[in-house]
Amino acid sequence: MLPWKEPMVDSSYTRSPWARVKAIWKVRGVFWLLVRRDLKVRYADSILGYFWTILDPLLMSFVYWAMFSVIMGRDVPGNDPYIVFLLAGMLPWQWFNSTMNQSSKAMKKASRLMATTNLPREIWVLRIVTANAVEYVFALPVLFAFAFIFDAPIHWEIVYTLLAAAILFVMLTGIGLLLAALTVLVPDIKRLLRIVTRLLFYASPILYSTDRLPVELQWVYVANPLADLLALFRTGFFPDMLNWWHVGYAAAMSLILFALGWWVFARLERTVLKEL
Repeated sequence: MLPWKEPMVDSSYTRSPWARVKAIWKVRGVFWLLVRRDLKVRYADSILGYFWTILDPLLMSFVYWAMFSVIMGRDVPGNDPYIVFLLAGMLPWQWFNSTMNQSSKAMKKASRLMATTNLPREIWVLRIVTANAVEYVFALPVLFAFAFIFDAPIHWEIVYTLLAAAILFVMLTGIGLLLAALTVLVPDIKRLLRIVTRLLFYASPILYSTDRLPVELQWVYVANPLADLLALFRTGFFPDMLNWWHVGYAAAMSLILFALGWWVFARLERTVLKEL
């Protein structure tokens, strides 16, 4: 266990959210350096390098596409072309899933650096969210390539992908801060998280469209903000999926999760540092 050191910041930084934001902004250069380092380290010993970013969602999409489109016939549970529908949902899911799992280990993995540096603690979660966002952007050419191959029209609503990414970024930052602090104090959360993410994969419309569900069940899936975001990510190819009420709900839930995560992280920060 590393020796705990009192953070070399004034008390206003600990209490004030605005002071925390200013502290993060002051070290933005170091932050981007950490993000670049994180991306390089991930593929440092890999022959395929960047292609691992797209290989997992691509292979999973092919499995489900073959299962529903080839083996089980043409009555697929999503929009046509189904492979584009799958990839448009699988890529943001990979961003979500990777960030959830990595954030739960963020504080312990960075414990040595936190003990010897004066960087704001939130930065160790923010770098994970940002690095996975960059990986999502790197994987987008594959989605557009399949849209071209399967003759899927790209509509002007594709610009809403930026809005969906911004909302998801805010949501993941809040969830990441929450998990980073709580898993240090309650290690069992990491095991529980694996179960939750597995259930959430099937409880979110990644493999299917909500309009294919029974009417009495559709509200349950719409109440899941991730489901609403996935629909927004897909509107560039399937513009009929756009519903601004659902977008507003997802944005509101993202802000609530962000505020909750930030508050819990700030309250538990000193306790967590003592445990590391």
